[in-house]
Amino acid sequence: MDLTRDEVQTAAQRLVAAFAATDTEAYFDAFAEDATFVFHTEPARLESRGEYRALWESWTAEGWAIESCISTNVRIQLAGPSAIFTHDVHTVAGTPGAAEETRERETIVFARTADGSVLAVHEHLSPAPAASANEAE
Repeated sequence: MDLTRDEVQTAAQRLVAAFAATDTEAYFDAFAEDATFVFHTEPARLESRGEYRALWESWTAEGWAIESCISTNVRIQLAGPSAIFTHDVHTVAGTPGAAEETRERETIVFARTADGSVLAVHEHLSPAPAASANEAE
């Protein structure tokens, strides 16, 4: 069954809200177990939700958390039972007293699972070029 724009928007909003709240359970529930992740801050692709979650939990064990996360410039491209969600992300995160501000572009691929739910199956994060970062303000 093809995805609808509303389903993708709802899934993306839920994922971004969980990230912004540093809500580990809700955030990782938004991803398929075999989801892959490409982050410009990591030396290699993360090959599963479990691999990314282990990395995330190593950060949060040190007190790392999201202070704010703003999603702008959203685009949803429907592709049958999958969809591509792109947006600009302005995030403030870090450990207490050492938060960093980042401006990035993110692509998340969503797909309908066998049980009918909509989950992220791939995430790609890259730094936003200076011009793009300035437009997000």
